[in-house]
Amino acid sequence: MTDIPARLTTALGRSYRIEHELGAGGMATVYLAHDLKHDRDVAIKVLHPDLGAALGGERFLTEIRTTARLQHPHILPLLDSGEADMAVCGGATCSGAGFTSGYARSSSFAG
Repeated sequence: MTDIPARLTTALGRSYRIEHELGAGGMATVYLAHDLKHDRDVAIKVLHPDLGAALGGERFLTEIRTTARLQHPHILPLLDSGEADMAVCGGATCSGAGFTSGYARSSSFAG
């Protein structure tokens, strides 16, 4: 199995500091990271490498495009997205212990 946090740190290290995993689902894993440029915490959702290889990441890119258009108080806004070392990822703001502890308990958000 590939060390995804290490790959993310290598690919995104100039922009984000990867803190730890928040949760995982059938399609992706979500990590807490710190946006170094804007000094804020973000959640980074990373497609599982085996799915990326099998699906080509297109389904995840469609999810990213859809999420970018959503505006609702209970949906985190999409701030950034892209491909990093074959791991497709998107970032959204997260703040407060309530968010991160609740997010970590509910793996359904990640997949």
